[in-house]
Amino acid sequence: MLDSNTVWIVVGLIGVVLLIVAAVAVRRSSRVRRANLMHRFGPEYDRAVDEFGPVRAEHELAARARRVDHIHFRDLTEADRVRFSSTWSRIQAQFVDDPVAAVAGANELIKEVMRARGYPSDGFEQRAADLSVDHPEVVQHYRAARALAVPTHGQQVNTEDLRQAVVHYRALFADLLQVPTTATMREAHA
Repeated sequence: MLDSNTVWIVVGLIGVVLLIVAAVAVRRSSRVRRANLMHRFGPEYDRAVDEFGPVRAEHELAARARRVDHIHFRDLTEADRVRFSSTWSRIQAQFVDDPVAAVAGANELIKEVMRARGYPSDGFEQRAADLSVDHPEVVQHYRAARALAVPTHGQQVNTEDLRQAVVHYRALFADLLQVPTTATMREAHA
């Protein structure tokens, strides 16, 4: 028979072993979650870590994914694609005579395409966050276009910056117009 001290030592050792196993499991789970987020969000993961720090970034990105998973996205019809493409062509032609209006038009067209696809029309930061979930490779174009098109500290935006903004909007526009079905996108991230 074991005396009570021996029993307590065995119980203590079992407790320590269980704590170690739990800690290893939590750490492994954290690494797997991090790897999944890095894979799903690509360059957006690094941007979020720079902005929020690693722990808060992971919580933020997971929250974005949960939010977007509840949005009902729609594929564009062929008529929508033709109409949006025609509008884009007019915006590019307008740039020659009125770059400021062309950039504003490009921004509005992006918002219109996003609404047509089912994105909520919340403010810019929320649209960019939602976009980052399924379009992590091009959301930086959206942010860059906005940064180039919006003057800071009362400065005037020069034509080259406006041209670059249109180039960034074009990359996002092309991606939004050519996206596979939502089911296909989600399966690719699963």
